[in-house]
Amino acid sequence: MVSVALAATRALVANPGSAGPNKMQPADYHMHTPLCHHATGNPVDYARVAIERGLDEIGFADHNPMPEQFDDWRMSLTDLPRYFDLVAEARGKFPQLTIRLGLECDFIAGHESWIEKLAGMAEWDFLIGSVHYLPGGFEVDHPRHMSRHMSGEREELWASYWKTYERAIRSGLFDFVAHPDLPKKFGFRPEGDLRRFYEPAVRALAETGMAFEINTAGLRKDCREMYPAREFLQMAHEAGVPLTINSDAHAPGEVGAAFPEAVALARAVGYRELVRFCKRERSVVAL
Repeated sequence: MVSVALAATRALVANPGSAGPNKMQPADYHMHTPLCHHATGNPVDYARVAIERGLDEIGFADHNPMPEQFDDWRMSLTDLPRYFDLVAEARGKFPQLTIRLGLECDFIAGHESWIEKLAGMAEWDFLIGSVHYLPGGFEVDHPRHMSRHMSGEREELWASYWKTYERAIRSGLFDFVAHPDLPKKFGFRPEGDLRRFYEPAVRALAETGMAFEINTAGLRKDCREMYPAREFLQMAHEAGVPLTINSDAHAPGEVGAAFPEAVALARAVGYRELVRFCKRERSVVAL
C-alpha cells in the first residue's frame, strides 16, 4: 500500500507551486490527554499554553485504542468519542489556534488491519507510527525492563527494535513516525557506530517518502538527548527525508518544550523546512 506521505510528496512534485514554504513556528503534533492514563491536563489547557508560547498550530495524538486492552497506558475504544469531544472543545475555545486531530498508533505485526480500521473511524489529520512493543511482547521503553538494556542483550534488543521500526515505516499506515531511537531512553546504547542501526530505517523513510519527528521528550528522560541522535538526523537530511518537530507533551507545561534547541539542531544538520498535516495531506513550511 502506498503511504499517504508518499502520495502527498508526489502531489507536491506534480504541483510545485503548492509546496512553496511559508514562514511559521513549528507545529507541535505529538501531545497526549488524560485518556491515555499517564498524562495530565485537558486539550484546552495544552491549547492555552501553545498560544502563550507563540505556536499557531498543534495536534493531539493520544495512544491508539486496541480491540482488546493489553496495557494501561492507552486510550480505550469506548473513550474515542470523548477524545473527539475534548479536541472539539479546545477548537471552540481557541479558534485562533489551528488544532489537528491525530493518533499515535503502535505498530505491532499482525495488527495492521486494525490500524487501517482506525484510519476510517474519523477525519484524522495525521497518524503517527511508533514502536513500543517488540516481537514476543517486550515493551522496549518500560522501566520494568531496564535490566535488559543494561545487560548483554542490548545489541539484540536494538537490532529487534530497528527491524520492527523499519517494518512500521514500510507498512504505509502512517504519516510520520515517532521518536526513532526510543531504546536509548534509559541512557544505554550498544557499543560502536550506531549508524549500522539507523541506515535501514533512513533508507526506508527515503524510499517511502515518510516523514519523522525530532521529539524533544528525550531531554526529559535519562538519556538527556532528543530523539533521534544527531547522526540519524544528519543521515535523514542527506537522504531528503521530511521532518517535523514535536514535544511528546504529557502535561501542558511540556507543550513546545525545547523547540528552540530542536530548531537549532535541525538547522545545524541542514534542514530548512518542516512539514505540516491537514486531513492526512502534507504541506511544507519554512524552518
